[in-house]
Amino acid sequence: MARRFTLGIEEEFQLVNRKTGHLCSGINSILEKGTPYFEEQIKPELTQSTVELISDVCPDMATARTELYTKRSLLSRLVNEEGMALISAGTHPSSSWEDQDTTEKKRYAELEEEYQDIIRSNVIFGMHVHVGVEGKELAVKLMNQVRTWLPQLLAISTNSPFWDGRYTGIKSYRSAIWKRVPRSGMPVILNSYDDFDQYVQVLVEMGCIDNAKKIWWDIRPHPFFDTVEFRICDMPATVEDTLALVALCQALIAKLTWCHEHNVDIPIFPRDYIEENKWRAMRYGLDAEVIDFTQRRRLSMRDAISETLDFVADVIDDLGSHHEMNYLRALLSKPEGTGADRQIAIYKETGDLQKVVELLIEQTMKGIELDNTHSPERFLKFKQYQPVG
Repeated sequence: MARRFTLGIEEEFQLVNRKTGHLCSGINSILEKGTPYFEEQIKPELTQSTVELISDVCPDMATARTELYTKRSLLSRLVNEEGMALISAGTHPSSSWEDQDTTEKKRYAELEEEYQDIIRSNVIFGMHVHVGVEGKELAVKLMNQVRTWLPQLLAISTNSPFWDGRYTGIKSYRSAIWKRVPRSGMPVILNSYDDFDQYVQVLVEMGCIDNAKKIWWDIRPHPFFDTVEFRICDMPATVEDTLALVALCQALIAKLTWCHEHNVDIPIFPRDYIEENKWRAMRYGLDAEVIDFTQRRRLSMRDAISETLDFVADVIDDLGSHHEMNYLRALLSKPEGTGADRQIAIYKETGDLQKVVELLIEQTMKGIELDNTHSPERFLKFKQYQPVG
């Protein structure tokens, strides 16, 4: 069953000066060092202080786990050699967007020309998860349904409470920044893939966009692959946080596919209803109170996530993701909570944003080995013997 629901993971890391902890424009040297190993799976983003790392197509969670740990270890080695460190978080606590250099690329120049300061200030970092599905029509049906659970995914991933040196009071301030960009946020209900395709084609014909990848919704049927792409998450604090979110995305698609194949109806809610819960997830993370629109009741975010884990429990054996589901259940009861909660706690304790940066660097590397186990040479051997996804 797991191999039906293949996985692809895109991670946007911050590049920071190892001594100061500030964002630094180091992408060019990292691409030069990293491309021989990662090839097309390492990419620049809008700002030169971002490096994107893309996984292979992973047939299951076990492969995804090996992939993320191995690639992060090698990337960290290469970054360290350049006097930098990686941070996995949705925003940087103190560096200003105004100090960031834009990557010299035609696409980014066009975005800057159109969106001006909206895109220049978009110094944010997210994690995208692709889950394989059997055809684009099914992708649209599942997307309509799984939107209901996007606020829970956001709440688990919240990791951006600081912006430009300020404690914002918002646990996913990245989401607030991204909301200003056109064609972002929660998608409407689509009747078919033709609905999506027609929408895209009209915008292309009218010169609004040049392709469907400029539909930047929180979730979308991928225009080129048979996947549902989850785009709502902040960059989580640790690899284990990331893997748990990836596993939950996969489990939701697997369970909803089972429901589709067994004619089990799943309620689909208007965008505005789901936006209510998304706001609560942005603002309060795991401490939110959310609305169950099916039963017309209010409940805590932790209870909502616990019920979500119960909902997908019967597909976990086949997917092989018990470890990740247990991790999420434990997360719900831990006082340290999400990455945002950990950042806020250290700031309230010390009043020092530099301590927050140090925590982020530490969390990013939690469980990552930098010895010869993950040397560049070993990585090439690992890559050579990877199964085809």
